Amino acid sequence: MATEQRKPLPFVANFAAGAIAGVSEILTFYPLDVVKTRMQLETGKAKHGMVGTLSSIVREEGFGRLYRGLVPPLLLEAPKRAVKFAANDFWGKTYMNLSGEAKMTQQLSILTGCSAGATESFVVVPFELVKIKLQDKSSTFAGPIDVVKQVIRKEGALGLYAGMEATFWRHFWWNGGYFGCIHQVRSLMPEAETQQAQLFNNFVSGSVGGFVGTVVVKSRIQGSSKVPGVVPKYNWTYPALLTIMREEGPAALYKGFVPKVLRLAPGGGVLLLVVEFTLGVFRKALGPPYI
Repeated sequence: MATEQRKPLPFVANFAAGAIAGVSEILTFYPLDVVKTRMQLETGKAKHGMVGTLSSIVREEGFGRLYRGLVPPLLLEAPKRAVKFAANDFWGKTYMNLSGEAKMTQQLSILTGCSAGATESFVVVPFELVKIKLQDKSSTFAGPIDVVKQVIRKEGALGLYAGMEATFWRHFWWNGGYFGCIHQVRSLMPEAETQQAQLFNNFVSGSVGGFVGTVVVKSRIQGSSKVPGVVPKYNWTYPALLTIMREEGPAALYKGFVPKVLRLAPGGGVLLLVVEFTLGVFRKALGPPYI
């Protein structure tokens, strides 16, 4: 088939497609991210479910609060998703060359996704930290720049990388599952004969890939305030896991699970759909040998 022989798009095309997809996804699903973070930052027994948390935010703080902290992730989403899909393209080609495989396999897609997630995590952490601190109900920060200034003043530049370990493992495993599931689901779905059917397949496989478990540790680490001379309660991933389980029970690790899944499942579908659609536009614009 000609599709199999077409020349791969250049790195910049994958980077741009990921950036466009990231901005599209964050604008669509951001309120669910705010609800998820609030639920995860709540210590002790959960007082509200997803709907209760959402209605409480709107009733007590106004509808606009659902979009507080939007600037950091909006600035982040373009480079974050661009790095995700560009890194996935880079690692995929690298591993295929090393293994001698002509086509992507299930094992290579998981390895590629894990590597792309690890790469992405280094870009993500400072932006996520700023976003979480602004989404916290008790936040008194004037805005993103104020968060950065205060964190650096109190904790130094490395303070912006609080939660790096948890973020690394989250992106490592999540991306591995995401791209691995996409490969598996695509192989099980009927071959698309039209562009609309292809877009549908991309949305379904991306949604299934986005449906993965999540835990609360990263938000606790990044949301906690540091006091000079005092060891933070939530510092490293596994001690934080044990602390939360001991004080609040295993169920506390899955606070915010419902809004997270409601965002990640269709969000993953939107990401893949927009990426593939944008890459298709690039192929048509560039013409042969990319078509």
